[in-house]
Amino acid sequence: MRRFLIGQARKGLVDHTTRRQHHQTRSFLSLLPPSFSTNSPRAAPLVSLSRFMSSTSDMAASSDSTSSLPVTLDSINPKVLKCEYAVRGEIVNIAQKLQEDLKSNKDAYPFDEIIYCNIGNPQSLGQLPIRFFREVLALCDHSSLLDETETHGLFSTDSIDRAWKILDQIPGRATGAYSHSQGIKGLRDTIAAGIEARDGFPADPNDIFLTDGASPAVHMMMQLVLSSEKDGILCPIPQYPLYSASITLHGGSLVPYYLDEATGWGLEISDLKKQLEEARSKGITVRALVVINPGNPTGQVLAEENQRDIVNFCKQEGLVLLADEVYQENLYVPDKKFHSFKKFARSLGYGEKDMSLVSFQSVSKGYYGECGKRGGYMEVTGFTPDVREQIYKMASVNLCSNISGQILASLVMSPPKPGDDSYDSYMVERDGILSSMAKRAKTLEEALNNLEGVTCNRAEGAMYLFPRISLPQKAIEAAEAEKTAPDAFYCKRLLNATGVVVVPGSGFGQVPGTWHFRCTILPQEDKIPAIVDRLTAFHKSFMDEFRD
Repeated sequence: MRRFLIGQARKGLVDHTTRRQHHQTRSFLSLLPPSFSTNSPRAAPLVSLSRFMSSTSDMAASSDSTSSLPVTLDSINPKVLKCEYAVRGEIVNIAQKLQEDLKSNKDAYPFDEIIYCNIGNPQSLGQLPIRFFREVLALCDHSSLLDETETHGLFSTDSIDRAWKILDQIPGRATGAYSHSQGIKGLRDTIAAGIEARDGFPADPNDIFLTDGASPAVHMMMQLVLSSEKDGILCPIPQYPLYSASITLHGGSLVPYYLDEATGWGLEISDLKKQLEEARSKGITVRALVVINPGNPTGQVLAEENQRDIVNFCKQEGLVLLADEVYQENLYVPDKKFHSFKKFARSLGYGEKDMSLVSFQSVSKGYYGECGKRGGYMEVTGFTPDVREQIYKMASVNLCSNISGQILASLVMSPPKPGDDSYDSYMVERDGILSSMAKRAKTLEEALNNLEGVTCNRAEGAMYLFPRISLPQKAIEAAEAEKTAPDAFYCKRLLNATGVVVVPGSGFGQVPGTWHFRCTILPQEDKIPAIVDRLTAFHKSFMDEFRD
């Protein structure tokens, strides 16, 4: 009897898996543009891809049913299952499969390449690194070059001088050795001096924690302040999914506050207070407020008065202010300037004993775009010595961040200055990158606003546009039939028709009943016309197909 029951159970599982396989195949094929016939040669690769996806899940399900391995979806941490990160989610997975198939079936698609507009990864889309930064890195990593006569003909004098200075700050000049857990002291001195020059207020190198990009710093602060679901973090909606994911992974509760799209994604203090009071009424202790400036995914730069109000709000309510300022160099409009939250806190008279403030910076963004080097830091102010010891302990668990990233973080905060050998070429590189980004942002913004039912706020900063799309009811119903969000449905159709990868707004959060997508401005200028043409043609076809 027991064997019979097991056999019947396995048969039921196989039947369920087969049904799921057919459903996934139909779901994928339904996302193809109307011009595709599943019997045509052009559609064959996509049909094969859908079968591949189904067979892969079929094998996975079969493996799950017979596996005796100790780790299963039922046994892993449920917080991991609950965690989501849309920037590298389902649509990107489909894009990567299409890209692979394009290598052998290029003539089968209505596009000849996949254009990734889903993530802020500048160098993957053709942006060149800043020469001075790379020269210093090369000399630090291969320090014997500094003893070669030929080096002076290949490298700028200031990159050679900077490399010597940095190496002298590293014990044994060993760039392959662990450093102090907060980062190399001399590099933290340089960063603190850069912060002080930027803000006009003192910065302490002992407040600097160098990290592998900004993301580990965010995780570290979430670990510090969250102990249960009764601890909450006020987080903007829309938001960069790192925050929702890290809050979920560390067991806290996200307390949303909505940015106002009608006022250029501004922040209303009245909404902050309302959300805070509502969370407290549910027994949630709100520990911190996240603010992203310039905004991701929304691309706005906060007004100065708005920043002052936020600082005062955090002071009055006893909240840690977590300031994501990684796009501080990415500004595209003359009427907006970047000011750090620390600068506003100090200008309002709030010192170390008045409020807790953590600022995040990264070498991945700005005009440098060194995502793969994984460099960044957080400046931690307004914490008692005993709490600071705990932050240091968490940093120590990870030993240290990578040395190349640490060096880059110091270079970003202390680039060439007037009179330096590299200064003129550095300024040409920097200004060329930023002016090109501004031009690309404006071109895409205008193109999006010319589409039927699409509105897009101006791109004031960061690397993204976040247009709102008014979808026909028939499209919404078609998405519901596929059990997917309407904006995700739109983005999948866009990908399969054009090869352009964007991220649905549902992955960032949005006002219920509204739909958006995030598109980067990072493809190089010669790619922008093709993106505009593909997007325009697709959108017209999509609206015509689902018009009410």
